[in-house]
Formats: sequence, structure tokens, C-alpha cells
Amino acid sequence: MNADWLPVLILLVPLSGALLALLNRRAAPYFSVLAAFITLLLGISAAWHVEAQGPIHANDGLFALDALGALYLLPVCFVYFTSSLYAIGYLWARKQEQASDEAEPRYRQYFPLMNVFALVILAVPLVANLALMWIAIELTTVFSAFLVAYEDRAEALEAAWKYVALTSMGAMIALLGVLMLYYGTHAAGQAPTWNGLLRAAPHMSAPLLLLAFVLWLIGFGAKTGLVPMHTWLPDAHSQAPASVCAVLSGVETSAALYMLLRIYPALAANPGIHDPAAWYMTAGLITVGSAAFMLLQVHDFKRMFAYSTIEHMGIILTACGIGAAVHEQGTVYQLFAHGFTKSFCFFAAGLAGIIFGTQEIAKVRGLISRSPAAGWALVLGTLAIAGAPPFALFLSEFEILYTGYSSGQYLPTGLLTAFIVIAFIALAYQATRIAFGAPDNIPEQHTAPTIKIPRSSLAAMAIAFIPMFVFGFYLPAPLLHLVHEAALMLEVPA
Repeated sequence: MNADWLPVLILLVPLSGALLALLNRRAAPYFSVLAAFITLLLGISAAWHVEAQGPIHANDGLFALDALGALYLLPVCFVYFTSSLYAIGYLWARKQEQASDEAEPRYRQYFPLMNVFALVILAVPLVANLALMWIAIELTTVFSAFLVAYEDRAEALEAAWKYVALTSMGAMIALLGVLMLYYGTHAAGQAPTWNGLLRAAPHMSAPLLLLAFVLWLIGFGAKTGLVPMHTWLPDAHSQAPASVCAVLSGVETSAALYMLLRIYPALAANPGIHDPAAWYMTAGLITVGSAAFMLLQVHDFKRMFAYSTIEHMGIILTACGIGAAVHEQGTVYQLFAHGFTKSFCFFAAGLAGIIFGTQEIAKVRGLISRSPAAGWALVLGTLAIAGAPPFALFLSEFEILYTGYSSGQYLPTGLLTAFIVIAFIALAYQATRIAFGAPDNIPEQHTAPTIKIPRSSLAAMAIAFIPMFVFGFYLPAPLLHLVHEAALMLEVPA
């Protein structure tokens, strides 16, 4: 197959899945899973081509995919597939848990939206034009808001409204930055693409480029969940179905962060901007530190994983500031590994919620005794997202910290280490209470109807576990090379 067609096909398949899901309610989940699986195969093919033969440029410059884009594309495709599979049985189980008047889940509403939601996330690393990327990121808000409010509860509707209001205001701020970059690249005679921006950056006005970045940091920071623009994220994740949270937290928040990472080399290439890394480290450390302390007082286990997402967004931003000048690969690997690790955590949390009929940590004890599969999944997922060995995020966080100390950046690296340790302790403490706590210690034991764990959800969780575990100690040579090439793209230009 001609690689030029891969970006188009990757976007057409989810669109086809959405249209087919509208035609037949009963077949909607299976059309969606098939579309997601085909998209995953196409995404792997595209990443393989980029690794072996270099970037893809297609359709007269409309699409472009390089190493960093491919490394982000892979978890998006993977989480799209696993969340679609997970949702088949999970939505049924949620109906039983809630004793809803509706006889069956609203598959015809859910799966078309999920397919289109995945489509616009996939567009972020595939389209070449900066304005089209901004449009794709804004469309993720539009379609995911309906998924957050899928269960039609007052709390879910409020969370969706808060999500739309805050992230849309951020998008308008980011749009101003996009327009400034358009002006700067046009004045330098370059196209408004990543490559064009890199070529134009040394010739652009430093105040213009820095102001555009600050607008992006605020605007896209709201979408990413950077502190203090993070307040929508815990609410949305606590109310959305777990299958939606897996996509929201695993890959959608990373889309805006992907934009912030990609502008870093342009900032570093401009001789009038001194120490752009300080911006990244400051914003990142504020976010990591705030999230770590919020994890100490969380009362809802889906909110716990939401705060963990905020923490990881801060880690990646800090790591970019610490390591871009010395070819540190932990930043891009953290972006890659966070996707499938966080989706696994929300899959486990969703099953725990079904088993106990609540998300309140104080009312959930002895999960392993009630359901060994869900209990051990939650424990392993928590350890993985906290950065424990032998899981994938341990490698990235170890590399980030090792690079920081070996390059003499003791203060930011020391602060980052302390915040990661605090978050690790908080996550391990909460997971231990949920999984191993004695039910007799609860004054009023919460009872929920016995609901059989759906096989599709268990299968999705098992599939999500494989890369989370295997990539902690083994990376195939093509993937390792792709990580290396992606990290080179964040290096400070010579």
C-alpha cells in the first residue's frame, strides 16, 4: 500500500464506524470494535513506515506524520480499540448497577460519538497545518462533552458543562497564539506547519513567538489539565463512563500537551528567547506538586486517577524542560506509555465501581476478596501509573530523573523526585485500602447487587495490560528507534 494513503484511511475508518453504528443499534458495538481494530493496524503500519523510511507527507501537504507524531498516534489507536471493546459489556453492567428504566444501553448514541471522538484525536498528529490541529483539539471537546454527560445524571451534566466552559475558553486563548504563529511564519516566508515554524523561528520576533507560546501554555494548558486550569478534569472523570475516561485521560489530554512539546524546539531556536526550559519546568513542577498533594486527600477512586493524570502531564512538561538539551528520551516515552497505562487504570476502576456500586474510597474495601480480577488489576494499575518497576512508566521516570541529576539540574530534579514520591505514597496507600481493607472496618457497609463482570471488559483490560507490562523491560527494535527519533525532535537546534 502507498503510505501516502495511510493518514486518509486512518481517519476514514472511524468515520465509517460511526456511520455504520448509526444504522443498527445492536450491531453498533461490533462495527465500532472492528473499525477501531482496523485503525490500530493502520496506525501500526504508519508508525512502521515512519520508523523505516522517514516521515509521511501526503495529499499536497495536508497530512504529515513524523516520529513524534507516530509515537503519539500509537497509543491513541490502541486506546481507541481497547475502550471500544471494554464499553460493550461495561455499558450493560452500568445499566444493571443503576437499575435504569431503560432496558438496554444507548449504543446508537454512544458508539457513533466515540468513533468521531477518536477520529478528531487521531487528526492531531496527522494533519500538517497548525490551524487544523487547533480545530481538531477543539472538536475533541465538542464530541467528548456528550460522552461525559452520557448517563444523563445532574452531576454528569454539570461536569460536562464545566468541561466545555473551561476548555473552550482555553481554546480561544490558544487560537490567538495560533494566529500569531501564522503571522510569524508568513512573514518569514514559511508554511504554518511544524517544519515551517522551525525554519521561521530564528527569524521571528522574539516577543511575538514568546507571547504565542504563553497563550498556548494557558489555552492548551486548560485542555491538558495544568494547574490552575485543571478544575474541570477531576469532575469530568468522576462522572463519565470508565470507557470514556480511558480515552479522555489516556490520550485526549495528551493532545494539547503534544502541541506544547512540539513548539519547544522553535522557542529554543530563537536567539531572543532565553531559557525557554524554565517556562516548562515552572509550569510542570507547579502542576506535579499540586497534584501530588491533592492525591493525599482524594475520596473518589476515579478522581484519584484523574489527579494522577494531572501529575503525569506536569511530569512530561517538566521533563521536556530538563532533558531536551541533552537528548533525554524519557519525555517522549512518558507520553507514549501514559496512554495505555492510564486506560488500564480506568478499566479497573470502572469494574470496581460496578462491583461496589460506588466510587467512594471509604465505602470500598476488600475488592480482591469480592473480585480477584478487578482487585489485582486496580493494584497493578495503580503501581504502574505511580511509576513502580517493572512497568513501562518506571523506565521513563527513571530516565527523566537520571538525566536531571547527571546534567546538574539538582533543584528542579530534586523537587520532581519529591513530588513523584509523594504521589507514589498517596496512590499506594489508597489502592491498598481499596484492595485489601477489611470490610468489617466500615461502619455502614455499602451493598450493591451482584453483577457479573463483563467478558468484553475483562478482555480489554487483559489486552491493555500487555504493553503496560512488557514495555517496562522490553522494547522491540523498531519502537526503540522510533522513541530515539522522536526524542531527537525535541532537542535544542544546533
